[in-house]
Amino acid sequence: MNLKYLTIEWLQRRGVTLEDIASLVYTVQKKYIPGLTHEYCLESVERVLEKREVQNAVFTGVSLDEMAEKGLFEEPLSGMLRHDDGLYGIDEVLALSIVNIYGSIGLTNFGYLDKVKPGIIGKINQKKGERVNTFLDDLVAAIAAAAAARIAHQARDNYQEPK
Repeated sequence: MNLKYLTIEWLQRRGVTLEDIASLVYTVQKKYIPGLTHEYCLESVERVLEKREVQNAVFTGVSLDEMAEKGLFEEPLSGMLRHDDGLYGIDEVLALSIVNIYGSIGLTNFGYLDKVKPGIIGKINQKKGERVNTFLDDLVAAIAAAAAARIAHQARDNYQEPK
């Protein structure tokens, strides 16, 4: 089975589509990349999802969220995961394994998305109490941040100095 498509299925199972993530990428990069399209952002998201470390992070984080929903962890961890404890931090650490693929600009993008929680990230975060999304919101932010960083790197590499 193709792990990229399995990763996409796992995200969709939790209510996140590639289009949702591409919209975040567009939000982050639209003012920096003239002529940026949603399709180009979607392509960048798909390229990020081809990376094995991204796939592994999604499988791990989504599994932990689902296990926490089922009450499979003991206290105090169970409560930390169910309530997305602000001092837990392991959810961000897992997400950083994705962000680091494209360098420090990915980290900056992630910080912005994690703080502001636009689009699907805010929707995921609002479901606290209904579902455990302690890892999911950070994973989605990290994928979007990496895809935006990928676009920034490509734009820089294709930049031509004015003559």
